[in-house]
Amino acid sequence: MPIATASSLTVRYGPKTVLSDFSVVLPEGSVGLLGPNGAGKTTLLKTWLGFLSPVHGDASVLGLDTRTASLQIRQRIGLMPELDCHIPGMNAVTYIAYVGELCGMPGNHALRRAHEVLEYCGLGEARYRFVETYSTGMKQRIKLAQALVHGPRLLFLDEPTNGLDPEGRTEMLRLIRDISHGKGIHVVVCSHLLPDVEQTCDRVVVMRDGRIATEGSVEDLRKLAGVHVDVELREPSQAFLDLVAREGGTVSSSIGSRCRVALPSTTTDPTRALLAMAQSTGAQIRAIRPARRSLEDIFMEAVS
Repeated sequence: MPIATASSLTVRYGPKTVLSDFSVVLPEGSVGLLGPNGAGKTTLLKTWLGFLSPVHGDASVLGLDTRTASLQIRQRIGLMPELDCHIPGMNAVTYIAYVGELCGMPGNHALRRAHEVLEYCGLGEARYRFVETYSTGMKQRIKLAQALVHGPRLLFLDEPTNGLDPEGRTEMLRLIRDISHGKGIHVVVCSHLLPDVEQTCDRVVVMRDGRIATEGSVEDLRKLAGVHVDVELREPSQAFLDLVAREGGTVSSSIGSRCRVALPSTTTDPTRALLAMAQSTGAQIRAIRPARRSLEDIFMEAVS
């Protein structure tokens, strides 16, 4: 069963249309929602949560209709919002237990679970401190803890690494990866930071101006059509690059001794062909690898 769907969805803020005839099906697993600021990512999350009513179309989460079952949806999912969501005057364990009770957990169960998720998120030693005294990185972790306390089947994470230093960001991404690939919880990561999505998600949906620009598995989207290879030479050789061009190939990029080469589609053995070109020009090849697009390449092609 898909974890979330949208069909011909149109959402407006007054006269401004944010999502226009938007349709998507998110499969189980870890999915990244990518897009520049204003693409409609957060609006889509709010619609799935039942906080916004579409003017047209339908949406569902975990098989539940957002129009008629928004409360049941929010009981079954965890949300890590972009903005801080703590309650001043509460220490961490009291706050997380309170969130668990709001989700319908018995008090003693919620308290026990609060200790568990705070330990998992690396806040065990700070569990009795007031949340407002936490650093930015700790506040991000407690947002993740409150999203996990009731044992959700699905997590919505909105800009989960906002404001984190490199070490904190690495640890947050490790936690997200462990949740989605080790704990069996479905995850939707909403971000404009491509490395975050690349490290945590197996599938991406790229949004632009309230529409889907491209979608698919990260592995499939990174593949290049045709015969593309990355070549590392012992030292730069213009003669080698010129011969590639004369033989019908294209050098799409060249930085120092590294270059990306597109060979004619009729090339049956790229390695043999490139080695022959190197031999005839006196160039020395150190490595030949199949070329793959980065997630940044995919994103820029989709939104440009």
